[in-house]
Formats: sequence, C-alpha cells, structure tokens
Amino acid sequence: MASELCKTISVARLEKHKNLFLNYRNLHHFPLELLKDEGLQYLERLYMKRNSLTTLPENLAQKLPNLVELYLHSNNIVVVPEAIGSLVKLQCLDLSDNALEIVCPEIGRLRALRHLRLANNQLQFLPPDLGRSRELQYVYVDNNIHLKGLPSYLYNKVVGCSGCGAPIQVSEVKLLSFSSGQLTVFLPAEVKAIGTENDRVLPLQELAMRSLHHTYHTFLKDLNFLSPISLPRSLLELLHCPLGHCHRCSEPMFTIVYPKLFPLRETPMAGLHQG
Repeated sequence: MASELCKTISVARLEKHKNLFLNYRNLHHFPLELLKDEGLQYLERLYMKRNSLTTLPENLAQKLPNLVELYLHSNNIVVVPEAIGSLVKLQCLDLSDNALEIVCPEIGRLRALRHLRLANNQLQFLPPDLGRSRELQYVYVDNNIHLKGLPSYLYNKVVGCSGCGAPIQVSEVKLLSFSSGQLTVFLPAEVKAIGTENDRVLPLQELAMRSLHHTYHTFLKDLNFLSPISLPRSLLELLHCPLGHCHRCSEPMFTIVYPKLFPLRETPMAGLHQG
C-alpha cells in the first residue's frame, strides 16, 4: 500500500496533476511524499476522505501553495494548525466528521474561503471573526451538539444545523409555572436543567416564549388577553409572529441564538454585519 501511495503521488508530481485522490487509504499520518522537495506546486484539489488522520502538517501551505479545495471528511483530526491560515487560495475546506473541539482563529484569515464544512464534530464555539470575509458564503455546523451559538458575522451566511436544540419528544412533566392575571402558564421540565453544565437546554427566554405561545394560541386564541405590562413590547410582538420554526421539532422559534437551516439574510437579522 505504501509503495502504491508513493507511486500515485510521484506520478501526480511528474505530470503536474491539479487533482489528487487519496481517499480510503487508511492513512494515519499526512504522507511525507506530499511534502518532499517543492511539494506539489500545481495541485489545486486534494481529497483525503475516510482516513485516520489526526492532524495536519505545519508546512502544508508552503508545500501545497495553490490548493483551492481540501477535503478531509471523516478522519480523526482534533487540531487544525495555525498554518491553515496561510492557504491564501483555499476556497473550500471540508472538515466534517472529525473530532474537532476548537477551530483556530487563523481560519478567519482565509479570505478566499467560500465553503466551510464543520459538521459532525465536537465544537463548542467558533472564532468571533469567522464570517467577516465577504467571500465566505456557506458554513455547515450540523450535529455539533455542544455548539450554543454563532459569531455575529455569520448571521448573514447560510448555515446548516441540527435544529433548535430541543428534544423532538418533549416531556409532559411540568415543574415550574408563573401567573399572568387569571392564567397560569407551566414551563417545560427542561427548565430545571438550566445551569447544569452537562445538560443541553434551550435558553429560558426561548422556553418561556414557546410555552406562552402554545398556551395563548391553544386555549385563548387571543393574544390581546395579555396585559401590556406583562411582557416587553418586543416579546409581545414576537408572540404574534415567531421568527421561524425549527425544521426538526416544528416548534416556533423566538430567539436567534442557535444556527438555522435557512439564510438569515431572509430574517429580521439581515441588516446586521453586511460587510
């Protein structure tokens, strides 16, 4: 297998290939043949899906300076080196299905980057400056179960997600409630988990808004029943018209704190960070 790999890379170097396919090679380390001498100066697209890589070399940009697309789907990459920010021509980077917990801020230096795929990792947050570039249009963060929000610069991008974060089957147990006038509104059982580090819950405001919306639309069908001083005007307006609905659990959504499946340029947030 090693000799076959070396031969494939050698042929690509001699014939100045622009595309190189190294998928399904059971690679545990980045092939040294790719980094020898002057590297593969003409290479534009490198496919290394379905291997067992754990990291990338620091001199990747030096040896493969003309990379436009890099596909690393389904590896075991934990850390992406800061040197990734030197791939100045990179337009598409696929790091889906790895073991990433952190994305280095240097990835924001990739000014040519248009597509960034980070689905199915262990990300908890994204670099604050990610999304500043006008070129970056598509960011996919599906199934990062610990990811609680997005940098504000991504609010005008198209972002994949796993829904709003609520379980599809909601427990019927009601633990907490509050009263407004003659009506008592029960909050979902998930509220009890707020503040517990290991439990994933929606923000209290989101849970409360959903409960209010469900209660008033199901039983009263008249939001005018609410006292003008019972909620801030902005929340009263949201009860009349939710920002959207989760594509997984179909619940209405009232706060923009989770990644959405649709372009946020089509929502009230569209005016933010246009540049």
